[in-house]
Amino acid sequence: MFFPLLIMKKRNKRVVKQKSSIGCGCSSCSCGGAVYGLGFIGAAIYYISNATGFWMGVLGFLKAIVWPVFLVQGLLKLIALPY
Repeated sequence: MFFPLLIMKKRNKRVVKQKSSIGCGCSSCSCGGAVYGLGFIGAAIYYISNATGFWMGVLGFLKAIVWPVFLVQGLLKLIALPY
């Protein structure tokens, strides 16, 4: 039996990893993820435990998602300087 031999040329491709300019520059790309996650869990527990009804609990969950907005707003009110 004769099997035709296929000769394939292997091309040496050099793969160069480039550093992405997007992100914070850390290797695991999870710089603020842990802080936000823990803050989300804490805010969700706080808002849901203080809810008086089901829909207030849903509103508390939505507030827990955007808790950094409330944090920044409170800090800006704290450092507001008189004109």
